[in-house]
Amino acid sequence: MTGKLILVRHGETEGNVAKLLDTRVPGLPLTERGAAQAKTFGASLSRPPKALFCSAALRARQTAGYIEAATGVPVEVLEGVHEVQVGEMEGQHSEAAHARFQRIYRAWHEGDLSVRVPGGESGYDVLARFLPVIEDLRTKFLTDGTEGDILLVSHGAAMRLVSRNLSGVAPPFTTNNHLDNTETIELLPRPVGGWECIRWGRFTPPFGYDVAPTADDPMG
Repeated sequence: MTGKLILVRHGETEGNVAKLLDTRVPGLPLTERGAAQAKTFGASLSRPPKALFCSAALRARQTAGYIEAATGVPVEVLEGVHEVQVGEMEGQHSEAAHARFQRIYRAWHEGDLSVRVPGGESGYDVLARFLPVIEDLRTKFLTDGTEGDILLVSHGAAMRLVSRNLSGVAPPFTTNNHLDNTETIELLPRPVGGWECIRWGRFTPPFGYDVAPTADDPMG
């Protein structure tokens, strides 16, 4: 296998700035700063990806559009790789709402995927829609012997849960280390199956576990 899967968090939105629980598709657009982040990300790639994908959310489509403009690789929208759906807490930004979501989200990372966000998704729901897409990308693009990475523009909370499940990187590292806008998680497919995480935002292996929570918007 000669390529890796690079999960890219979208650029900044007004929802991120306001620390909103903003998950419903299509969602809010990029800010000017978010657009600049996406342009910079695309321009900084050392080589164009083999293929470029994004979620159906507006912020992901806009981010991927700037990457397409920089690389010339056409973007394809995929279903199932949108953000964790927070149901009744959609649009909230209070400390109580953040704390409630984080309690549920930490439970997923610690193994209790059955806990459900009120009116929203359980951890099982998120993985059930997201993981088949990942495996399909692996089969189509990362097992054919040709070089090149796959880029998927997605969302922080979903990316972290999926990567924790695929690679075995464990909490509290996975729950405390949020992703900044346009930061990546890079997954290398193992020849015998499974994935190895080779980058998580600013970090590379070995991933430390004795870390304090980072300050970020709730979906990071």
